[in-house]
Parts: sequence; C-alpha cells; structure tokens
Amino acid sequence: MLQKNLTPDHANSKRKLIQGMAGAALLGATGFGTAQTAPWPSRPIRLIVGFAPGTAPDVFARLYGDYLSKRLAVPVVIDNKPGAGGNLATDIVAKAPADGYTFLYALSTYFTVNPFIYSKLPYDPFKDLVPVATTIRQGLVLVANPVKVPSRNLKELMLVVKAKPGALSYGSYGAGSPSHLIMEWLKDETQSHILHIPYRTNPVLGPVSGEVEMLMEPIATAIPFIASGRLKALAYSGATRHPALPDVPTLSESVPGMNVTSWHGLWAATGTPAALVSRLNADMISISRDPEVQQRINTFNVEPLGVTPSEMTAMVKRDSDIFSRVVKVRNIRVD
Repeated sequence: MLQKNLTPDHANSKRKLIQGMAGAALLGATGFGTAQTAPWPSRPIRLIVGFAPGTAPDVFARLYGDYLSKRLAVPVVIDNKPGAGGNLATDIVAKAPADGYTFLYALSTYFTVNPFIYSKLPYDPFKDLVPVATTIRQGLVLVANPVKVPSRNLKELMLVVKAKPGALSYGSYGAGSPSHLIMEWLKDETQSHILHIPYRTNPVLGPVSGEVEMLMEPIATAIPFIASGRLKALAYSGATRHPALPDVPTLSESVPGMNVTSWHGLWAATGTPAALVSRLNADMISISRDPEVQQRINTFNVEPLGVTPSEMTAMVKRDSDIFSRVVKVRNIRVD
C-alpha cells in the first residue's frame, strides 16, 4: 500500500537511494568492486552529448572520450542526443542508473541558463545530477562587419549605439544562448539598444554578409573569420585578453566586472558513488594536463580545464547568478 501511494518525487528519491546503496556495494572495500561484483569499469561507458555529430561539443567529447577509454581500458561510447537545448540529453542521464556507466557531456549552460529560461524541466538539474569533471573553457568574441561597423573597439561601438539607438543589430544562436545573453547583459549594463536577430542556423554569416552588424561568437569559430578579415574583433568576454587576440580588449575593460566564459563538463546521476566520481575526476584532470591533449585543444584556441566537483559547483553558482539576473531583467523565455 505504501508503494502505491508514493508520489513521483518520492519514487524518484527512493530509486536514487536504492541505486546509491547498490553503488556502495559495488565499490566495496577496495573502492571499485567486491568479490561478488565486477570492478568498475567492467563494460563500456556512455557519454550522452546533447549535440549532433561534428559540432564543437561532440568533437571535444570524442577527444576526451578517446583518452579516457585508454586510461580505463574500456570503450567510451559517444551517444548523440540533440534536442530541446540540451534538455533531452540531460533528462536521459538524470533518469539513468547511478552506476557509473552513463554520463552527460554538457555545456555549462545546461545548468546555468536552462533552469531559468524554461518554465518547466522534466528533471531538477541541481538535485538529479552531480558534477564530475570539466574539459575545456572558452570565451566569446564580439565580432562585427568591418565595413558596416567602423568602430575599432567596444568603447567606440557604444558611442555609435548611443547616438543611434536601435539602428544596429546583432545575431545570436537563439534565445537563451550565450551569444544572446551576453549581449543582453551588455545592453543592460550600458543602457543601450541593439536589435536582436535570432538565427535558426549558424549566425556567423550574418555579420559576414552585413545582414546584421555584429555577433558574440565563440572564439574557436571566430578566429578564422577574424584572421581572414571577413570580421573584426571588438571585445573578448574572458577575464583577461586572449593570447590569440592580444590587441583585442576584454569586455571588462569597458564595462568593469563583465566577464564570462562558456565551459564543458561531465555530470552523472545523483547517487553515483562518491569514490567513483573522485576517481573519474582525477582521470579527467590528468587528461587535461596531458601535453598532447593540451596541444590538440590549443589548436582550437580554447583552454583545457581541470577542476574538482566542488569547484564546478562554485562555477555553476557564479554563472547562474549572472544569467538568472539577465533572464529576469530582460524577460527572456523560450517556452
């Protein structure tokens, strides 16, 4: 009778408790197995990626997956589940067994933006999942059409924007994307008006063609357009200037305190044994510190990032505080 009266939340909590107890039994005295159970890992590990094959998150997931497979001596399978801004992939992992064989490879925005722009999620990102490890971090570059925007930096751009409110426009990867929220944050901080044009496809050709004047673009994909002269860089979103763009000021040089980056990481279902999470975190940090991995990642002009789960939690909180305020102030929703 008690079982029948359980609410979905109670049933989910009970399931997680049972999984946690099973995981503890799995780790046993050695931390990774007992005489009755196979040591972890003893079968393939799945990385659920909320993007299609060939996209940047998929590329980095496969890079880290290859090295992790070598360290753990089991296959690491990339399982692409694009859709709903990452919510589909996140929901799969949130409801997966907490046994250390299913992990979410996610953008930080799954946890720092999605909870605030979607009215309802099928999971609780802060209760149903736990942080495991980070992989890479990158800032975004405010790029502009070199003919339509004569400004050389953000300060000069703001003079034009203030003189002609609404005359300039910017593209984005859609409502709630970093390219959208950072620009809305900038508009709020500077009390300026720049028209937002969301794109259903890659928006980078917007400023190239002059359809829009500017775009906040991830540095990995912005660099080739800057190098070719098809776009020019006005500002960088990181806390310090990027080595590949030493002459490009940061946003915070014009708007103090304004800096944010996009980062990738692994999450697991709540109840995954702490010893297993700690082991995988150590492995991922070692991979990020590997000179060969660093060389491969640096070719994309992004930064290898290895931090502890507690540091991941602090990063989520910091970015959530920023984006939740922007979402509220600018009244941004996607459903």
